[in-house]
Amino acid sequence: MYKVLLVDDEKRMLDLLALYLHPHQYHCVKAQDAATAMENVQKETFDIVLLDVMMPQVNGWELCEQIRKISDVPIIMLTARDQKEDIVKGLRLGADDYITKPFDEQELLARMEALLRRSISDSAVIKVAGLI
Repeated sequence: MYKVLLVDDEKRMLDLLALYLHPHQYHCVKAQDAATAMENVQKETFDIVLLDVMMPQVNGWELCEQIRKISDVPIIMLTARDQKEDIVKGLRLGADDYITKPFDEQELLARMEALLRRSISDSAVIKVAGLI
């Protein structure tokens, strides 16, 4: 089972994501703001983060930068912001992928699986090289 941090200020979106991901063997931890998300990242290990951009106080871009300072966990920006400059900004700030809402659940799952495969592969290479 993979552990996912869901970050969105809309409770309904968090609940829908968790409802969809749970049957696919994902344990979801929900955060409705950046402060709660950072507390979770600092005290727990996650396999992947799904992160909204438009949140009050600290937006998703800023949170992505903060997470990158302490973790290399795969991050997917999952947001309604669909302008090319927003996508480029998210990727340049450290996101591994960017999906716009509304999204197809199967595509989200496939992108998550792709990132997790790469993450697991990278960890195995590091272990074999004796770096862990």
